[in-house]
Amino acid sequence: MNNKATILFADDDPDILEMISYNLEKDGYTVHKAVNGEEAVALSEKVKPDLILLDVMMPKMDGVQVCEAIRSKELDCQPLIAFLTSRAEDYSQIAGFNAGGDDYINKPIRPKVLLSRIEALLRRSGGNNTPTDSVQEVNQDLVLDTDRYLLLFKGEELYLPKKEFELLSFLMRKPGIVANRDQILAEVWGDDTIVGERTVDVHIRKLREKIGGNYIKTIKGVGYTFKA
Repeated sequence: MNNKATILFADDDPDILEMISYNLEKDGYTVHKAVNGEEAVALSEKVKPDLILLDVMMPKMDGVQVCEAIRSKELDCQPLIAFLTSRAEDYSQIAGFNAGGDDYINKPIRPKVLLSRIEALLRRSGGNNTPTDSVQEVNQDLVLDTDRYLLLFKGEELYLPKKEFELLSFLMRKPGIVANRDQILAEVWGDDTIVGERTVDVHIRKLREKIGGNYIKTIKGVGYTFKA
């Protein structure tokens, strides 16, 4: 009986689409397939997947544009988004994380490796990186509701991409304590996800764009700290 997560997989290569979908379904996942970016956006609204796998280079809308479109929607629960691509250049990874992606997996990839990465992503989404308290509050201007993955900032409800939320939550739990990039990567992304230190900087910048630069301070040559 299928009791695993629902996955939306978008890729314009029919062979890759069928091969990966077959392995995901064989492992117990419910899989919905899209052959271009526009179809991926439409399906995401219809099936409400737990995880979306996006090829970067697709017709009509590329993977980064799809991610941006999904992240722009005010959803009760944002899906995890991982990019599958043969493009290993730094700029494409930065673009993906800037758009709100949670992981970046290079092709070609063996099915067992992909399944392991997916399981790790879904496992962390179950709350491994969030505190037991459902609410983290700094003041009336900044409140995190970890049950709903909701940020209340100056009375406005904001649904952050998952990694931005978990990064902010991690820093808020340790006010005044300096965390280096390695510590942040291990806590928020996990040891089994391969991302560079620049990933942390990108996510910090995105958070500052949303809550201003007064809360998260850069300690040059060391890392970041949260100022309550």
